[in-house]
Amino acid sequence: MSGKTSMQSQRLTIIGLFLLMTVLLLVDLLVGSTRLEAGDVLRSLFGRGTPHGEIIVMQFRLPKALTAIIAGAAMSVSGLLMQTLFRNPLAGPDVLGVSSGAGLGVALTVLTITPLFSFSAASPLQGWSLVLAAWAGAGAVMIIIMAVSARVRDIMTVLIVGLLLASAISAVVSLLQYFSNETMLKTYVIWTMGNLGNMSYIQIRTLAVAVLAGMLIAFTMVKPLNAMLMGENFSRTVGVDVKRARIILLASASILAGSVTAFCGPLAFIGVAVPHIARIVLRATDHRALMPGVALSGAVILLASDIISALPGGGQIIPVNTVTSLIGIPIVLWIILGRTGLGRKF
Repeated sequence: MSGKTSMQSQRLTIIGLFLLMTVLLLVDLLVGSTRLEAGDVLRSLFGRGTPHGEIIVMQFRLPKALTAIIAGAAMSVSGLLMQTLFRNPLAGPDVLGVSSGAGLGVALTVLTITPLFSFSAASPLQGWSLVLAAWAGAGAVMIIIMAVSARVRDIMTVLIVGLLLASAISAVVSLLQYFSNETMLKTYVIWTMGNLGNMSYIQIRTLAVAVLAGMLIAFTMVKPLNAMLMGENFSRTVGVDVKRARIILLASASILAGSVTAFCGPLAFIGVAVPHIARIVLRATDHRALMPGVALSGAVILLASDIISALPGGGQIIPVNTVTSLIGIPIVLWIILGRTGLGRKF
């Protein structure tokens, strides 16, 4: 009976998260550097607002809000997969070097290729060059990690390889930055701050398709994920092909994190912090409840971060990466202190 009550409570919580996400979506459309009346915003969604209002809502605010939902869900589920796979509460999309690989692709494009070739404003490469470069970088790291995972049985060794790759990539990027000019360096630094805006509906559709593919792969792995909570030996005893499951999970996590990083830049701490928030809110470890709960929690957190980033007004917008860091860092500290026994009284 208590199990049924718990499942009902989790369903209600998931419904509540969905409703909260819907409310925050509307708030995100209302808040911005340019003040609009609520009625004008709502009418603009149906093509009946003022020309000025429709441009702001349909071309800037709605794409940004949709991107926040997709990116927040994807990064959070990617973090959940990595935390379960590595059985490490601090694992996240940055751990395997996937985000760093995307950053290297962008750095190579911005700091070396772009100064050599100039693209016209009408060229498709103008809008997609950074995205394609980030995808290529993330994909290259993913292939290396999957090759290591196929040959190495110890999952912690794979984790260490990911950390070493991230460090090596960081060193290469630092070297590129050292020899770049100020204009190119500024472009790269702005990308590293994370950006949910400036995305066309075509790019949002492409991101949504990539994220949907990664999500579908993740949802098919719910049973192996639940078994992996008990360790690889237990997983083998219940019939899980650990090597195959590991490769599939790494691929799913890399697709989710790599795609978001390619389109939005690095989004700090979402992948690490949100799975813990969802576990606390849902009071669950079963991935059948955690998967949708984490996805919705990620969407809620990133929408809230986007709203906070626009609060200063007057044309000023705080980089979204700053807001996610301020939210995520206290949670990560709480995890570390709790695990060492220093944070139990909290």
